[in-house]
Amino acid sequence: MAIFALGDLHLSQSGEKPMDIFGPEWKDHPGKIKKNWERLVSEDDLVIVPGDISWAMRPEEAVVDLNWLATLPGQKLLVRGNHDYWWGAIGKVRRMLPPGIYALQNDSFSWGDWTICGTRGWLYPGDEGFDPEYDQRIYQREIHRLRLSLESSRSQAGTDLICALHFPPFNKFNGSSGFSDLMEEWGVKICLYGHVHSLGREKVFQGRQRGIEYYYVAADGVDFSPVVIVP
Repeated sequence: MAIFALGDLHLSQSGEKPMDIFGPEWKDHPGKIKKNWERLVSEDDLVIVPGDISWAMRPEEAVVDLNWLATLPGQKLLVRGNHDYWWGAIGKVRRMLPPGIYALQNDSFSWGDWTICGTRGWLYPGDEGFDPEYDQRIYQREIHRLRLSLESSRSQAGTDLICALHFPPFNKFNGSSGFSDLMEEWGVKICLYGHVHSLGREKVFQGRQRGIEYYYVAADGVDFSPVVIVP
């Protein structure tokens, strides 16, 4: 019952969004994901997918990507990313998911001794492109959603906490944020995230800081291979 993570799958089984326009490493990336996933993950394992799952714009368009994901081994736990435009009301999302795939939003998910919490995250005050009138509201809402998720963990069996975000948990200087402060307050042991691509990968933080172990798991940054979070 290991726990893996792999974010930013950017699936487009319809072929409408070829990812190799973003670099040669993306050529046939679903094939790379499938090969590595089947090599590492068993049916008894959990894979957390922290956002940017499908390029689909509407729920019905995402079904083909979700069905493809369902064919891979293990259980899957999804967190919304900024490009998951198909992800609407959480009740509707959950009704469309194939067996073995679960969606996390404002709640938590128990797996053995662990409980997984999380939310999408957002840009940070002071980051390039941050609009105080627009982004501040979303930033605060995402912090609130993470708090709701953490609060729901009280009713779960797992006592050790993992937090899954799509956006990095820090600002561009790897300084603290509302998300990292909240995770430290709740005693989160592991945080995983993606979102960052290309040259930005050189600046992502990984390792231990103030009691939390941080993992960067965007697919193109980890050779399109699920990362072991809990052996």
